[in-house]
Amino acid sequence: MEVKAKLSYARVGAYKARLVADLVRGMDVNEAIRSLTYMNQKSASMIKKLIESAVANAEDKKVIDIDNLFVKTITVDQGPSFKRFMPRAQGRAFMVKKQQSHINLILDER
Repeated sequence: MEVKAKLSYARVGAYKARLVADLVRGMDVNEAIRSLTYMNQKSASMIKKLIESAVANAEDKKVIDIDNLFVKTITVDQGPSFKRFMPRAQGRAFMVKKQQSHINLILDER
């Protein structure tokens, strides 16, 4: 039985979050949490919390053995961007896009 968790509007770019998501796809939950703990990327802590949330959802349902869970699918989609402006030389302004992403996670039992 599948267990889902979703993180919307995460303040990290989708490309940077996908790099971390590709590493944990297919891993056992305990192994994924252990490896994410020691990564320096900002998205690693977000994905770690998301996996822990999905495990808590599975524990709450009580129909699945949480020791046999693995990361079935994890997708990172582009979210909306904040548009901000930075002052530049000679009175100009350049736009800075502060990107967001949506992270979807599905855990399943082996």
